[in-house]
Amino acid sequence: MTIKELLKGVDYQVQQGGLDREVSALVYDSRKAEKDCAFVCISGAVADGHKFVPQVCEEGPALIVAEHEIEAAEDVTVVIVDNSRPALAYMSANYFGHPAEKLKLIGVTGTKGKTTTTYMVKTMLEAAGHKVGLIGTIETVIGDVHTPALNTTPESYILHESFAEMVKAGCDAVVMEVSSQAFKLDRTAGILFDIGVYTNLAPDHIGANEHASFEEYRDCKAMLFRQCRLGIGNIDDEHYDEIFRDATCEKMTYGFSEKADLRASNEQLVARDDYLGICYDLSGVLNMRVDVDMPGDFSAYNSMAAIAVGLQFGATPEIIDETMKNLHVRGRVQRVETGRECTLLVDYAHNAMALESLLVTLRKYDPKRLVCIFGCGGNRSKDRRFEMGEVSGRLADLSIITSDNPRFEEPEAIIEDIKTGIGRTDGEYVTIIDRADAVRYALEHYQKGDVIVLAGKGHEDYQEIRGVKHHMDEVELVEAARRALDA
Repeated sequence: MTIKELLKGVDYQVQQGGLDREVSALVYDSRKAEKDCAFVCISGAVADGHKFVPQVCEEGPALIVAEHEIEAAEDVTVVIVDNSRPALAYMSANYFGHPAEKLKLIGVTGTKGKTTTTYMVKTMLEAAGHKVGLIGTIETVIGDVHTPALNTTPESYILHESFAEMVKAGCDAVVMEVSSQAFKLDRTAGILFDIGVYTNLAPDHIGANEHASFEEYRDCKAMLFRQCRLGIGNIDDEHYDEIFRDATCEKMTYGFSEKADLRASNEQLVARDDYLGICYDLSGVLNMRVDVDMPGDFSAYNSMAAIAVGLQFGATPEIIDETMKNLHVRGRVQRVETGRECTLLVDYAHNAMALESLLVTLRKYDPKRLVCIFGCGGNRSKDRRFEMGEVSGRLADLSIITSDNPRFEEPEAIIEDIKTGIGRTDGEYVTIIDRADAVRYALEHYQKGDVIVLAGKGHEDYQEIRGVKHHMDEVELVEAARRALDA
């Protein structure tokens, strides 16, 4: 591929050199530079790629893309762009042969529900005969290959590389979580999604190196609906009108509102031994009874979003019914067998907002006791610890405070901060530093009808202690505790 071909769609000015030279690779990490490569200087939050130009030039690159004039060897072509991030996105699409155009793209955005919705969609579409790739917070899935995720939405180069691998693996569709950061950092620049899905919006990811304000966060989410053909939105969400205000796509809505194209009504919470779910009547563009093997109104919303997508791919009522009755999303209100007359759920809720939403939902099932096992991460804001402690103390009958990812802090110090929050309530609590011991304690002292929540880690399979990630899987902790108590 020539430099000119690689730069197709990019607005640039030539500082020096020609455009007919062949390019061997496209890189944005100076450590991966090689002879005849194209290097894109990214101005990141941690490092500025422009500073590494001398190092890159030692490898003999064919092209350097920069945001301002730089000094480079005479035999290197240098082009100047206003912003190197969208340039990298367009160049990545060119480099991998525009694989996104060979797939049906489904993007899911919102504050909560993205992960669960994407897995629902993947399961439903595969049941309808499609081969579906997945990109999200937990992992990237291509065929039988599961790769743990570093970002909810990866950098544009990795994104197009994944699309190319999906095409090679025979996928005809991909469902992906699209984060606000992905839009802010132009990771999806130039991509036209076939379907965009909006779940909900609440203040999150606002602060240093994220979003300067809630308005910026909201507007980044809204960008999806100027980048897709069909927008499917939760009409009940208070920010729906703002999100779709400048949308250029066709629209389809879901929710409990009578205005929704896909409407839920007559919802019922379902509680049995070791089971919590929700069922409802669906009407509008599809009429059927839906039983969802996950608890809470948010599960009804996530399921409606997935059903709306499934209908665009030919999912039948039978396929929808089977999908919703057999849901298993790792780390998202994931039910784990305990062999006891109680229900234990593993969930990723790791901040006060998520934990409150989860506990309020589970309260509606009128458990004998609501038991919350949780900790907080080290080297993070103490306010988060106070807030999570206060939420659990207020909503749980018993809080079991334990260790999460202590990182470079002492677990005892983190727990003391959590106790400060719980101290603002009348909630009962115990402290058990070792997470495995905390889980065992909960199962050993359960009461018939308890709902036990193991919160904060979800899908993560490690515990980070002083810079080292030690294997620790929540489901395995539950299973080990069960075996020990049954022995």
